[in-house]
Amino acid sequence: MPEYEDWLRQYIEYLQIEKNASPHTIHMYKNDLQEFAAFLEKEVVDGIDEIEMGVIRLYLSQLYDNGLSRRSVSRKLSSLRGFFRFIEREEGVGKSPMMDVRLPKEDQYIPQFFYEEEMEELFKAADPSTPLGQRNLAILELLYGTGIRVSECADLEMERIDFQLSTILVTGKGRKERYVPFGQYAQDALKAYIENGRSELLTKSNEKTTKVFLNNRGKAITPRGIRTILDKLVKEASLTVDIHPHKMRHSFATHLLNEGADLRSVQELLGHEHLSSTQVYTHVSKDRLRDVYLNSHPRAKK
Repeated sequence: MPEYEDWLRQYIEYLQIEKNASPHTIHMYKNDLQEFAAFLEKEVVDGIDEIEMGVIRLYLSQLYDNGLSRRSVSRKLSSLRGFFRFIEREEGVGKSPMMDVRLPKEDQYIPQFFYEEEMEELFKAADPSTPLGQRNLAILELLYGTGIRVSECADLEMERIDFQLSTILVTGKGRKERYVPFGQYAQDALKAYIENGRSELLTKSNEKTTKVFLNNRGKAITPRGIRTILDKLVKEASLTVDIHPHKMRHSFATHLLNEGADLRSVQELLGHEHLSSTQVYTHVSKDRLRDVYLNSHPRAKK
């Protein structure tokens, strides 16, 4: 549908230029809207003005038939809502086909995290006597000590580390920058890696880079490379748990909140725009709940 493709191109430009959306967000929206275009073609919907609420509901039922979770369906419908809102604003057209379509209630999601004992085993698995071991320990300490995303860790530049103030300057989603503090463990691991391991790794490549973390060829590491390192450390620590890119971030937030940090501070440290994104971490372990109860309720113990 040429008309749809033209609107899609304009919308992507709008996201890039006016909204300053991240490449990941733009890629996600584009994929969702191209999938919807394929659906329209299959259902022989020839024009934008033919897209009405019934078409959207049919698309919704097909998404569920394909086995998508409510969370995934909500995301795709959000992409459509933004797209049609853009068309409505630009054209001054009538009622959006998304106007009366309700987003499905999402499944309750509790982030997976490492317990503190598991974190200790991970730290032990990194061998600080080798350049790569020093790098791995620095990555672990920084991810757990700051809660930054794996992509933010891979993008970190040397000049953005301030050892005097113990902070790093991170570029997050939407290219928004934020200062994040780090503790003594991360400081010691970073210094040891930068002064020794990183210098040695740099000699393996003719290319000079200002990125902090390097691969075994002396080049800037990728987010996928960091994920591979984390997978390897989990195996070496003999942990019977799965790991995914955000699990260190989840652990950072969970442990802060379990120790009494306030939600607003954790929101700022994580770089969340909305508090609702941080509230998912307000779950606590059963042990923590029991401790709070025993220490707080007047009739919990004699």
